[in-house]
Amino acid sequence: MEQFFLILPALVCPVGMGLMMWLMMRGRGRSDQPATPDQEQELATLRAQIEALRPAPADFDGRHPAPRPGGSPAA
Repeated sequence: MEQFFLILPALVCPVGMGLMMWLMMRGRGRSDQPATPDQEQELATLRAQIEALRPAPADFDGRHPAPRPGGSPAA
């Protein structure tokens, strides 16, 4: 009986991990459902808000050349 209590923690860990993996894989199937019209409308509204918040590209001229990626700001 004492040996059972010594082995029990070693068995609980993999069994618990397998149970958690099974539960996570089971829940993944629900995300494949098509979006409802309400969700599509909300998504379109959020995309429009993101586009409105994006800054417009700045017009650079000869006095202020466009920055180069990885270049130093003083150059």
